Amino acid sequence: MLIVKIFPIYTYGFEVLRKKTKRITKIDDKLIEIAGSMFYTMHKAHGIGLAAPQVGLDMAITVIDISRSEENKKIKTEPITLLNPVIKDHHGEAVMEEGCLSIPYVRADVTRPATVYIEYQDLDLKTQHVEMKGFIARVAQHEIDHLNGVLFIDHLHKDEKKKLRPELDLIRKGEIEADYLLAEITKKTKPKLSAQRR
Repeated sequence: MLIVKIFPIYTYGFEVLRKKTKRITKIDDKLIEIAGSMFYTMHKAHGIGLAAPQVGLDMAITVIDISRSEENKKIKTEPITLLNPVIKDHHGEAVMEEGCLSIPYVRADVTRPATVYIEYQDLDLKTQHVEMKGFIARVAQHEIDHLNGVLFIDHLHKDEKKKLRPELDLIRKGEIEADYLLAEITKKTKPKLSAQRR
């Protein structure tokens, strides 16, 4: 019987968000439950994508479901689980506002490729190739970034990031609230300010 639960979301400052995740090499019941719990957690938080580091897990898995988003009303896209995803090629360019469950209430315009070609494994560990365009391509890139220790704010110009510093500091200190479960910051787990990548 599949058991799903709500994971707490790890926020900006936790080191797990800055680590490259480990490749998944086997499928078992535990992994299937993790995937199910990630979807459940994401839906409860009204998110459209969630990567393992965001729930404190060191594994290369992300789940995406844009079926409830405004951007998906015209093009119906099924929920998808990506294991060990790699962007093999890309083209075009698009700018769109992004946010992140791990950086509550912070939003900014981010430039990304408009189309991406992704290689990944499914939940049978079979290799798949997919072309993604538009909104889902952006979501996939955002989530794959998470699996490589990259946050959307890393794509911003330093001046733009500087403007967000007060909000980011509050998040890092745990001085925020959200309408979804956040990982608790205690004296033992108090996150260190990670070195900025850009």
